[in-house]
Amino acid sequence: MTIKVLGRLSSANVQKVVWTLAELGVAYDHTAVGGKYGGNDTPEYLAMNPNGLVPTLRDGDLTLWESHAIVRYLAASYGEGRLFPADPRARAIIDQWMDWVATTFQPAWLGVFALVVRTPVEKHDKAAIAKAVAVANRCFGMLDARLAETPFVSGAELGYADIAAGVSLYRWTTMGIDAQRFSHVEAWHARLSGREAFRNSVNVDYEELRVRL
Repeated sequence: MTIKVLGRLSSANVQKVVWTLAELGVAYDHTAVGGKYGGNDTPEYLAMNPNGLVPTLRDGDLTLWESHAIVRYLAASYGEGRLFPADPRARAIIDQWMDWVATTFQPAWLGVFALVVRTPVEKHDKAAIAKAVAVANRCFGMLDARLAETPFVSGAELGYADIAAGVSLYRWTTMGIDAQRFSHVEAWHARLSGREAFRNSVNVDYEELRVRL
């Protein structure tokens, strides 16, 4: 049975899932849900995903929500050693970074995105933006220190922590903010950009998310 992914492709969390599937070469059907497409507040959708958010994944009789849980499941089930190492110690390091993305990094960079892209230009608060960028820069500094030691956040090879963190890069580098540059993050971005799965899944136009008066 074909895997089904429900969610809008402009969602960073949906991008994690479709990037993972592309890396693994797993076919799937996609249904646009959420945002301008709606459908995430219907009884049918809420029965699958009570949060009413995206993404939702269906694989046979399994229904999953929460992007990081989905990414881990796909990597473990279809990775055959890719993205999901067999060694529990190696996986623990990846999970450490994966959880940090969820609790610290993603709220930081999405906070900037909300203030810059999701807020009309006429209502931009320069002080608030500068403060949010400083918080995100501290997170990018942590990534930079990690990437000074290893080519990927997950270690020597691309892993699911890179997918969780890497979806930030297109938006971060294109929304026109005055952000600090980090050489190891930039080198990591270049390595990811060499992957077709990254380019197709993450470099997605987000103009539909821009709020105007």
